[in-house]
Amino acid sequence: MDSCRLVHEEAQRTHVRERSWVTLHEVFSVVLAAATVAGIIMRPWHIPEWIWAGTGAAAALLFGLLSPTAAVATLAQGWNVYLFLAGIMLLAELARQHGVFDLLSAIALRAAGGSQRRLFTLFFSTGVVVTAFLANDTTAVLLTVAVCAAIACTSADPLPYLYACAFVSNATSFILPISNPANLVVFDGRLPLLGTWIQSFGLSALVAIAVTYIILRYIFRQALSARFVVVGAGNAPLSPAGRIAAVALVLSAIALIVTNACGGSIGIAAAIAAILAIIFVSLADRRTFIEATRHVSWGIIPLVAGLFVVVAALDSGGLLGSAASALHDTRTWEPHTAALVISGVIAIAVNIFNNLPVALFAGSALQKNILPQHLSHVVLVAVDLGPNLSVSGSLSTLLWLAIVRQANLQVTPWHFFRLGLLVCLPALLLAILFVR
Repeated sequence: MDSCRLVHEEAQRTHVRERSWVTLHEVFSVVLAAATVAGIIMRPWHIPEWIWAGTGAAAALLFGLLSPTAAVATLAQGWNVYLFLAGIMLLAELARQHGVFDLLSAIALRAAGGSQRRLFTLFFSTGVVVTAFLANDTTAVLLTVAVCAAIACTSADPLPYLYACAFVSNATSFILPISNPANLVVFDGRLPLLGTWIQSFGLSALVAIAVTYIILRYIFRQALSARFVVVGAGNAPLSPAGRIAAVALVLSAIALIVTNACGGSIGIAAAIAAILAIIFVSLADRRTFIEATRHVSWGIIPLVAGLFVVVAALDSGGLLGSAASALHDTRTWEPHTAALVISGVIAIAVNIFNNLPVALFAGSALQKNILPQHLSHVVLVAVDLGPNLSVSGSLSTLLWLAIVRQANLQVTPWHFFRLGLLVCLPALLLAILFVR
């Protein structure tokens, strides 16, 4: 009898120890994830973002939050995302290097004919096209640089046009599967086919774009009422290498769309398109390869890889299971109420923790198939559109802010947030009502 009692007491003590370890594991994983994201967003001591992500991943292994085997498997699963990022960045850099974005800006200046309202519409429309086919980071960073240079040659106030670049990049980022790398992350690299995507997100994205445009036009109505004059020199026409780069961009965009429509890997397609584009452009300019590869922000790939490992550590600690359970409970709610609550929580999380970690977290939770398809789509819309609320919502917007400040323009996170409240909230609300 005593032996039975001793065995029972030992079993209880073992259970308590195991439960304490699980709880400690959860605490460590949450603290590690929070510290990693804080380092990425704030960049203390100007340490690059990818180093913070790599440090977080290394700490997860060091503290036993994730086994080396699990970490390697996690890194390997992201191959499609890595290839897509590399391909899109190289294509965008080719366009920048050979003046394609500068030419688009110069064409918009001429077509506006001195009307700032028309110029705003042209730049906004250019942002829609660039985001749709070259991803939102390209618009928020490279198109912003070109627009900033173009407006510097005029008497116009540059801020309405620069804000347009920031807001349109996120508003358009779910119109196509290739419009945002976060789309691959949320869907774990297995994107829906193009027809299914357009049926689910097409109308919602168009609504978000239209609402964003209308509100920005209204907010900046006074600044855009005056006419502008060009006070600087215009851009030179494209060089032979620039013309090849422009054609390569168009063909690459078509190839990515066709690949997605046929169910192929857009990561492989993007990488092949970038390699072929570099080869053909190099025939006209031999410096293309060196210049393109040198100026690409390669750190984004280890950044994403490190975040994959950190999120896997969260999953091993049971946090994703808790989040999945909370999401599962919304299945019994009224659909519109569930959509509003989920999108609101995701949007808040995106602006606190940045959209890339939240996309990884949400994607891992959604792979457990605990939400109906409609609510899963609501999650993606909130991940993509939510960053329009604050400048910390996405890395691309943080880079956008740095570019604007380099141009000696007074833009503060608080000013962006005030605009974001007016622009993001109605766009997000209407977008989730039209997602299918």
